Amino acid sequence: MGLFSSLGVTIGKGFYIMREAVDEGLPLSIALKVLALSFPFFIAWAFPASVLLATLLTYSRLTSDSELIALRSCGVSIYRLVLPTIILSFIVTGITFTFNEYVVPAAEYQATLTLERALNKEKPSFQERNIFYREYGKPEQEGKKEKKNDETVLKRLFYAQEFDGERMKGLTILDWSQKGLNQIVTAESAVWNLTKSTWDFFNGTIYLVAPDASYRNIVRFEHQQLQLPRTPLDLANKKRDYDEMNIAQATERLELERQSGDEDEIRKLRIRIQQKIAIPFACVVCGLVGGSLGNRPQRTNKATGFGISVLVIFSYYLLGAIGDALGLSGSLPPFIAAWLPNLLGLGVGGFLLVRAAQ
Repeated sequence: MGLFSSLGVTIGKGFYIMREAVDEGLPLSIALKVLALSFPFFIAWAFPASVLLATLLTYSRLTSDSELIALRSCGVSIYRLVLPTIILSFIVTGITFTFNEYVVPAAEYQATLTLERALNKEKPSFQERNIFYREYGKPEQEGKKEKKNDETVLKRLFYAQEFDGERMKGLTILDWSQKGLNQIVTAESAVWNLTKSTWDFFNGTIYLVAPDASYRNIVRFEHQQLQLPRTPLDLANKKRDYDEMNIAQATERLELERQSGDEDEIRKLRIRIQQKIAIPFACVVCGLVGGSLGNRPQRTNKATGFGISVLVIFSYYLLGAIGDALGLSGSLPPFIAAWLPNLLGLGVGGFLLVRAAQ
């Protein structure tokens, strides 16, 4: 664990912190604090590699002492010999999942805040500028004619230039939610009315556009209440990155995105949520592969075991990147995209185990 996590934090974060310390004058104490807060993220990724290396070295030691030969000669099958590894892998999977759910997001969030404060780049807990909200919906049916597809269309576009945590400023809303009626709303500012669950718009204009693109009516107002969803306010107040959210927070963000109907963001969040479940199960994959490779007749020393571990982990993360890209492009469902490395890894591990048992 120490070997893989130290290697990961050095390559993944250490060089970046060193550059910031030199270029921006980052104090040494802050740099060390950020590195310490970054360790949990790399520890979570080091669990599978550690299981693989430990399994390879353990079975190599049993092979060098002829313990495996003695057990096999007594009729003990390969499957029985690998069973303790699988059980341990599931235990480590539970530890990894708990660690990745409760420790990693909080540590990553604190590391981001600490670095931003030290560099005087601290950002508020809300989005300050250019708030976009796109609301999608099913196209309205004409008469009783049924649509042959489930595609959605843009129903409403909400844009605000600025947000101070309470009031939106410089608003423009394009509304196509009603058939045969297009509406454009501009306003200097708007606030969410908690008591009435509506938006209070101030100093604005409503343009009603006819189907022939002519202005049907123009209404100017000082104060106007409009029945629009609260979602733009919720989205502006949610600024954590994916690595800084646990499953509950990511699911809450997913529900907000579902209200907007943004399929790309919804697909991305679904993949990230599945990955938070799938990545801990890499321990089981590594345990199965390590047990299968370790039960070969030849002995594996520490250097060879480390090399095999790095190769297997690199292959796993490469498959993860491929699955992620295919999932984001829509070529694979989110579940398959997130679990692709595990599914292929279990297939390879099972094949190696059967070969070792023959």
